[in-house]
Order: sequence, then structure tokens, then C-alpha cells
Amino acid sequence: MPETNRTPHAIIVMGVSGCGKSSIGLKISDALGLQFVEGDQLHPASNVEKMSKGIPLTDDDRMPWLDLIGETMKEALDRGQGVIVSCSALKRVYRDRLRNAVNGDLFFVYLSGSKELLTKRMGERKGHFMPPSLLESQLATLEVPTGEPGVVTVDIDDTIDGIAKAALRDLSGLGVA
Repeated sequence: MPETNRTPHAIIVMGVSGCGKSSIGLKISDALGLQFVEGDQLHPASNVEKMSKGIPLTDDDRMPWLDLIGETMKEALDRGQGVIVSCSALKRVYRDRLRNAVNGDLFFVYLSGSKELLTKRMGERKGHFMPPSLLESQLATLEVPTGEPGVVTVDIDDTIDGIAKAALRDLSGLGVA
């Protein structure tokens, strides 16, 4: 169901590495007929190199990346198009920065899962620059977005289709999907 005759929205599919941001983001974008942007592709080469070596990113590393994601969303909204972006958005300050970039017209799908499930999924990925060793630092950095406006939380202990269906249902409850 393409997003026609609707106010365009920006949606971030967020969570730590291995939670399924890209897979779920693609499913949601297909269901809503929106553009999907892989947030990892917006990282500068220096960030990718750092993470590939197992070195956690700092706030200074992340801010230019977050600003680029914000610009990408704002440009889509300015064109009257909704957009879905995958982005870890681990801290509240990051999420608030992204909200500010689009004047508050932003929703989040937080993909939540156990450390054991995340570790398993990261171990099964092929060809991703993020090594499983960085999961610990991401979990330590994560500020769970419970209680923040425009956030739905979806448990990842399900199939990709089941997770996407739950996300769409919960977004619909916010008037988004």
C-alpha cells in the first residue's frame, strides 16, 4: 500500500548490530511503498575502517554520520516523500538529533532482543564489516527508548515477516502505517 494521499513520515529502524534493521526496514518499506536507505552505507570510510578493526565508534565519530542521515530524511520529506532508514540510534541524544533534523516528524521501530539471540544472528551474517566483538560495546552504549515519543518496540524473537508485521501494526497504532 503505497503512501499516497498521506502525510509523509520518516521512520528509523533502530537497535544494536544483528537485530535485523536492514531486513525489517526493507520489509516495512515494501509494505508502505517508501524509499529505504541503508544507514550503514552513509558511514564515512573512517568509521567503517574503525568498526572493521573491532574499534567502537565514539560520539565524535557518529555525529557527522547522524547528521547525514538527518539530511537524507529531511530531503525526502521536503520532496513530499516518506523514507525508512536503518540506523542504530543507540543513545537518546542521537535520536533527539535525528528528530531535530526533521522537525520532530520521526518515528522509531526499536528492535529488541536478547544478547544470546543477537550474538547468534551476528555470527550467521556473511560479509558485514561489523564484527560480533562490538556487540558488547553497542549493548553498553544502548539507551533503550522506552517512553520516548513516536517509538514502537518490537521483539526480534520471530521470523522477519512476523517482526515486520508487528512493527507495521504498532506503527499503525501511531497513525503512521
